[in-house]
Amino acid sequence: MNQHYDAIIVGGGHNGLVAAATLAGAGRRVLVLEKRNVLGGAAATEELFPGYRVDTGATDAALFQDEIIQKLDLTRHGLSFRESPALLFAPQPDGRGLTIWRDEDRTVAEIAAFSKHDAARWPAFRRQVEKMAGLLRGMMLLTPPDLGGLRGGDVMSWAPLALRLRRLGGGDMMELFRVLPMAVQAYLDEWFESDALKGALGGSAVTGSALGPRSAGTNLMFLYQNLGGLLAHRFVLGGIGRLSAALAETAQANGATIRTGAGVARVLIEESLEPAAVGVRLDSGEEIRAAVVLANTDARRTLFDLVGPQYLEPEVMRHVRNIMYRGVTARLNLALSGLPEFAGLTDASQLGGRIRLSPSLDYLERAYDSSKYGRSSESPYLEMFIPTIHDPSLAPNSGNGSSSSTHILTITAQYAPYTLRNGDWHTHRDVFAETILATLESVSPGIRSQIVHSRMITPLEWESDYGLTEGSIYQGQMGLDQMLVMRPIPEWSRYETPVKNLYLCGAGAHPGGGVTGAPGYNAARVVLAAR
Repeated sequence: MNQHYDAIIVGGGHNGLVAAATLAGAGRRVLVLEKRNVLGGAAATEELFPGYRVDTGATDAALFQDEIIQKLDLTRHGLSFRESPALLFAPQPDGRGLTIWRDEDRTVAEIAAFSKHDAARWPAFRRQVEKMAGLLRGMMLLTPPDLGGLRGGDVMSWAPLALRLRRLGGGDMMELFRVLPMAVQAYLDEWFESDALKGALGGSAVTGSALGPRSAGTNLMFLYQNLGGLLAHRFVLGGIGRLSAALAETAQANGATIRTGAGVARVLIEESLEPAAVGVRLDSGEEIRAAVVLANTDARRTLFDLVGPQYLEPEVMRHVRNIMYRGVTARLNLALSGLPEFAGLTDASQLGGRIRLSPSLDYLERAYDSSKYGRSSESPYLEMFIPTIHDPSLAPNSGNGSSSSTHILTITAQYAPYTLRNGDWHTHRDVFAETILATLESVSPGIRSQIVHSRMITPLEWESDYGLTEGSIYQGQMGLDQMLVMRPIPEWSRYETPVKNLYLCGAGAHPGGGVTGAPGYNAARVVLAAR
């Protein structure tokens, strides 16, 4: 046995690092164990090609909670953000382009070129979305209530949110309850008529989800993705990995120990009256003891692989087995010799936010249809970023980020189902990479000639290399049946698990996926409250 810690964090993803920094800041002796040689998990920046530092997973920190930034004083450790005047650029197959700007007047003028009706509706739509998303944002740093035995602390912590909900008034409250379970297509159809606008907005509702815009409940995901503001984007200077680095530096400054290249094979369990976690065994065979273990892995991987079903009740096993993961995203990372051209582009500033190829909700639905039958989309939904516009240092010979400089283009493509009906991802990866490029060329002619390097990440690699079960970037689908008190499974939504002293601190716990820091922060506070 090795030395004893107050807490071991399994996994050095951003949520695990938030938990480590929070616990270490409270004086706990903390050890973080990361299997890979790079911290951050799916929020890492890696040198995929010589001189190119690429965000291999997440690219946006708009959802990262400001309270965590302030409490951990992350700016002192080099965390800095950049925001673009353009929130979203949507090139269209007919050669036009739609840009959504931070400035509302500019956006209204842009939309008017597609529909004067929609332009007039935009300000009211934005206000409603941000009001509803603001209420959901109030739940991010709250521990889900124990509905089986409501405690006084639960009532008190949720009281401010309940008061805000009540202050909405009867009409707005009923409207919130009406729209949450809707399909995003039905919601957007109530507001707008332009296919280009609805397609650009609708992508938010299906990102990372094995659902299409006509699927019930996708409007909840639409609001969740807009918690930071409608279509908001916040770029981390130095890449998303700089956020993970700032968290690691904060944890270490508070006394935490971080080890990379240290994969955890098992959680050590001792049984007396009930199974209890007492430490971990590494892939190397080394055993390390701790008072508590926090797993940044998802519930299935944690309870089935690291703990073992022999320690679980049959009902718990059934719930864990039934968690829906269903990853549907692939990533194509490109190093380019120059800034790409897009249909409808008039100024490079339009490319500073998201770039979405989703010309209509019908386009999105057709892309989804293929995945229902185990096929990758023939015309996939693409969400793209060019981080070198904000930070030219991420690429070599990048100069000032101008059109003649080298650039990075990250492309997240849907739908790419983890389980293919015919073949597997070992043989299909190049086929789908070609599909992505062909689709991209429809709105960016000539981009192939600019490609210097490329690297594809399939759903299978999300699982094997990044520990994301079935390639699910959110550690489980985010629908009404797998959120709040149902995340990850009923009766165990408060970061505790059926194994004493073992907690979940990753995206598989409330509130869910995205670079929020909330699961790690909340789990750490639950541990501190219990000890």
